[in-house]
Amino acid sequence: MTAFATIRQLLEQGPEGAAAIRAPEGRMPLSHAGLRALADATVTALNACGIGRGDRVAIVLPNGPEMATCFLAVACGATTAPLNPAYREDEFAFYMEDVRCRALIAQSGVATPARAAAARLGIPVIELVPGTAAGAFTLEGGASGPAARPGPAAAEDIALVLHTSGTTARPKIVPLTHGNVTASARHIGATLALTPEDCCLNIMPLFHIHGLIAAVLASLGAGGAVCCTPGFDALRFFRWLDEERPSWYTAVPTMHQAILARAERNAEVIARAPLRLLRSSSASLPGPVMRRLEETFGAPLVESYGMTEASHQMASNPLAGPRKPGLVGLPAGPEIAIMDDDGTILPQGGIGEVVIRGPNVTQGYEANPEANAKAFTRGWFRTGDQGMFDEDGYLLLTGRLKELINRGGEKVSPLEVDGVLSDHPAVAQALTFAIPHAKLGEEVGAAVVLREGMTLSERELRDFAAKHLADFKVPRKVVFLPEIPKGATGKLMRIGLAEKLGLSL
Repeated sequence: MTAFATIRQLLEQGPEGAAAIRAPEGRMPLSHAGLRALADATVTALNACGIGRGDRVAIVLPNGPEMATCFLAVACGATTAPLNPAYREDEFAFYMEDVRCRALIAQSGVATPARAAAARLGIPVIELVPGTAAGAFTLEGGASGPAARPGPAAAEDIALVLHTSGTTARPKIVPLTHGNVTASARHIGATLALTPEDCCLNIMPLFHIHGLIAAVLASLGAGGAVCCTPGFDALRFFRWLDEERPSWYTAVPTMHQAILARAERNAEVIARAPLRLLRSSSASLPGPVMRRLEETFGAPLVESYGMTEASHQMASNPLAGPRKPGLVGLPAGPEIAIMDDDGTILPQGGIGEVVIRGPNVTQGYEANPEANAKAFTRGWFRTGDQGMFDEDGYLLLTGRLKELINRGGEKVSPLEVDGVLSDHPAVAQALTFAIPHAKLGEEVGAAVVLREGMTLSERELRDFAAKHLADFKVPRKVVFLPEIPKGATGKLMRIGLAEKLGLSL
């Protein structure tokens, strides 16, 4: 794969007349040449609005091809700040003010509370007017005046700013340079052996690192295409598969499980629209689900490990080599090590915090010296995940350090319990979480979704778990739900779930 250090250089990889951006519902594709011309025209338009390198632009657009191309084109000459379109006005105002946005891009004719938030902050709104081809657009409005730093962005310029989830504290700003995100795109392309013949069906939200880097940048960096859907829809997934004939897709486990639930009735579609591979990331995929997906689609499922601060991918199971269910694979980008509390790198088999360093890793949180002091030790970034390397060098995650359940001094890995519960034939989804306990501090709880048409009692599931787990790890409370609460990106909400469900022991 050709080396590239900026998004504009990455866009040079595709054959001129081949499709770069596609969309369902019969829209005409945008070619790689068309995408390059769009990027250059966008940088010129932004420069005329006084926006150049280093200036932050909030992007609030529906999921789809224009969201993808706007991110790409704006990043070629400014810094993008994609925001969740579902936010309320106060949330938009917080995020736009926090990253010091110079402008907001919103779709012409589409109402969004982001407009009111921008007006409150005195931020000009630039209207995006969609074109005929998928992802084509023009920009209208905004302020006028010369940009302080016009022209194409350089490798050291910040391409993208995102916020951490902020479940327990004020969200932190993660700045990612062109060098960071293009390195990650190269890593993913190499891991999946992507070529110009590949097309990714993107069902991930494009305000999140997973969809932006794994689906969009990695595909285009390999000279291939990305088909941009309006977002995940289990009812429409197989129609898109049939119409668009992609070679792969990437998703979070909850999406894979919803797809699997509808796969049997769509067996004919799977047969006539075969996939080369499936990819899972952003949360742990239960082993039984991985095996069923591979059997159903007749294609390898590659489980990867990523996070925003690493521009997404850190480790991955190999496409051709052994794929180990329950493990996140081999280092696939940055260096990875296991570190103890004192900052000592542990030998193979030692359990500690997963730490990383490499070209795709952020140089630090913005304007947050306290967070950076905690996050970086001797040049290594501390991920907050606990894990170990097995005898073959594969990384096993034993849990988020802040998610480990402390039951009277006994540490319980929720991921381990998730895996056991998911092995029960009646269980579709399982999420283990901490329940506040008056004497022990925390007790083990589990939220479970049953497979369609199946029945199971709490006692039966606890008895099943007791055959595979030490007694202190067996959930003392099992809650059966029609659906486990999820965050905006489809991740199951482990932290704070007991409070959300009103549970204590």
